[in-house]
Amino acid sequence: MSKTETIPDQDALRRVGKTVRERLAADPGVYKIDTDMAELFAVGGFLSAAECERLCLMVDHTARPSSLHELGYESGFRTSYSGDLDPHDSFVKGISRRIDDLLGLPSAIGEAIQGQRYLPGQQFKPHNDWFYTSERYWQDERERGGQRSWTTMAFLNDVEEGGETHFTHIGIKIEPKPGVLLIWNNALPDGTPNEDTMHAGTPVIKGSKYVITKWYRTRTWK
Repeated sequence: MSKTETIPDQDALRRVGKTVRERLAADPGVYKIDTDMAELFAVGGFLSAAECERLCLMVDHTARPSSLHELGYESGFRTSYSGDLDPHDSFVKGISRRIDDLLGLPSAIGEAIQGQRYLPGQQFKPHNDWFYTSERYWQDERERGGQRSWTTMAFLNDVEEGGETHFTHIGIKIEPKPGVLLIWNNALPDGTPNEDTMHAGTPVIKGSKYVITKWYRTRTWK
C-alpha cells in the first residue's frame, strides 16, 4: 500500500475511537488497565450473579463448534463452542443496550452478542478481532458493517484453573471474574489497526469458562 492510499475505514475508526475514549475516561466506574500499548479497560460488577447465571444457560442453548472465517473447528485454532444470543430476547436486548450506553455508541453498529463456552483443553489461539483487509473475507465484512472498532467481553463464571485472556504482545493475562466487562479498542488513536491487541483465550485446565462478546463496527451492522 502506498503512502497516498488510505487504510479502509481509518477515518471512521479514528472517530469511533475518540467517542468511546472520551466516554470511558469520564466514567468513574471504568478502570483503565495500565499499558501504553493498547486502550484496555475493565468494569467490575457490570453483570449481576443472577444475570451471569442466566446468560450461561443461554450460551449452553446456542453453543455450536466455533469457526473463524476460512478456519473450521477441526483446525484446532478455536476449539470453544459459541453462538449468537437472540437479539430480540428482551433480557439479551437489555444487556446489549447497557453495553451500548456505557460506550456511547449507537446500537445499529453493534453486532449481536455472541456467547462462548470453553471446556477443559479448549482454547482460542492468539488472534486479533479486527479484520485483515487483504484477505478474501474482507469484502463480505466490509458490506456487513466494515471494520471492527471496539470489543467488549464479559466473564460469566469462575474458572477453576486456566482460561485467562492473554494479551500476548502486551504481556498481560486477565483472570476470568464473573460480572467483569473487559473493553478494548482494536485500533490506534489514528485509526490504524493495533497489532498489540493480539490476544488468546488460554486453555481451560479445570472447570469451564463462559463469556459473552459484543463487537462494534464502523457502520451499521447487517
